[in-house]
Amino acid sequence: MLTSELDYNLPPELIAQHPVVPRDHSRLLVYHRGSRKVEHRQLPDLLTFLNPGDALVYNDSRVLRARVHALKPTGGKVELLFLRRHGVRLWEALVKPSARLKEGVELGLEPAAGKPLGAGVPGMESPAGAAPCFQLKQNLGEGRWLVANLTGLKTEELLERAGEMPLPPYIHQRLEEPERYQTVYARHTGSAAAPTAGLHFTPELIARISAMGVSLLPLTLHIGLDTFRPIGEDELEIHDIHSEQYSMPPQTYEGVLGARRRGGRIIAVGTTAVRVLETVFQNDGSISGENSRSGGKTPSLEGETRLYITPGYRFRAVDALLTNFHLPRSTLLALVMAFAGVPEMRRLYAGAVRERYRFFSFGDAMLLL
Repeated sequence: MLTSELDYNLPPELIAQHPVVPRDHSRLLVYHRGSRKVEHRQLPDLLTFLNPGDALVYNDSRVLRARVHALKPTGGKVELLFLRRHGVRLWEALVKPSARLKEGVELGLEPAAGKPLGAGVPGMESPAGAAPCFQLKQNLGEGRWLVANLTGLKTEELLERAGEMPLPPYIHQRLEEPERYQTVYARHTGSAAAPTAGLHFTPELIARISAMGVSLLPLTLHIGLDTFRPIGEDELEIHDIHSEQYSMPPQTYEGVLGARRRGGRIIAVGTTAVRVLETVFQNDGSISGENSRSGGKTPSLEGETRLYITPGYRFRAVDALLTNFHLPRSTLLALVMAFAGVPEMRRLYAGAVRERYRFFSFGDAMLLL
């Protein structure tokens, strides 16, 4: 498949620059795959399309304040976007500008505006003349480096004190409330971007869904580099997707199987939940009744996934998908095209543009049934 088939025309003013208030007041485009019917609803109408016995599966990863501004020994500024842990004090990060940086270079930390730093922590007293906080250990290519934390703080704590929320580059307005780039159920810190389909949920909406008899099942996928990286190859399948860490609690695994036995649907909240569900169940015939559960053994419920879902993929676990509107030439758009069909998604996106839906992270939602 040509990557150009993932292109579409989007007026810049439709790129949402801020979240709606309240969270659940977004619009909802509903598409019925069987009948090809399209409905234009509001997010709380989601309950209309849920049934007792269904399972709603969501990603509870929490976004790390992963963007930091650092200083080279020469005084030049460097931006680091921390992506994933490689050890106690070793992380993979995107580093800009990456050109002419060398392994072994040490960087001081420029604190985020309004974020006081702990007195006496090496490298954090002031941005000017500060002791080094990070060292570039290994160039991984494509702007990625292994970066060592030289301070006395855990890297997560250091970033919470001095980092900024890693908003996507198409958002140009300052986010006054950083928690609006977190889901209300975010629990496990480790993502470099939010699982944005979950940003629409409020505690009240979740309580109403639960009261209907719908199972609410968490899993975790820490979102990394591919959220930021467009597909650069002419052929979609040639693209090399990076691995991301995932985990699924045993209760969620059993809950998914239980919903299927009851005749309920597995509804994924976001493409990240899809990737974990399909990773876990792609070789597990118990989800479809094809054979006994992986030879009698529970499949791996944690690890790393490189699952790349493109048109032609056979979905084994996911029956319906709640998602946002995605960037052109992105792996996320390829996934939803695989789920609902390439021509249909192109038609739906064109219709969403005509109807003036809001796009991307802080935008409106789409329910694919």
